[in-house]
Amino acid sequence: MAQLASTVYVVDPETRQTVTLEPGTNPPARLAALVTNPAAWVDGKLPTAAKKAQASDGDQGNDQGAGSGTDSGSDAEAEGDKLAAVKKAAANRPARGRKSAADEGDGS
Repeated sequence: MAQLASTVYVVDPETRQTVTLEPGTNPPARLAALVTNPAAWVDGKLPTAAKKAQASDGDQGNDQGAGSGTDSGSDAEAEGDKLAAVKKAAANRPARGRKSAADEGDGS
């Protein structure tokens, strides 16, 4: 097992609580898999559990867009158009409680 070189805080996936892993300890494989920074380990190398977890995280990111391409793309475009319309409408309205320059007078 790999040994930690520094204190690391991870969230236990089973209990959803923050766990403090102290330097010099050999954490259980399920927690070691959560520590993906090589600098946290004594030898500077990720343990096999962490390597597997990091590899599976990369694979999941690639699969997200693998659905029916045209459907998800048009949904994303529709959401983008809605967001742009909301931003444009908000930009054209004055903030609450503010008056326009015409309401203020000429300033003299």
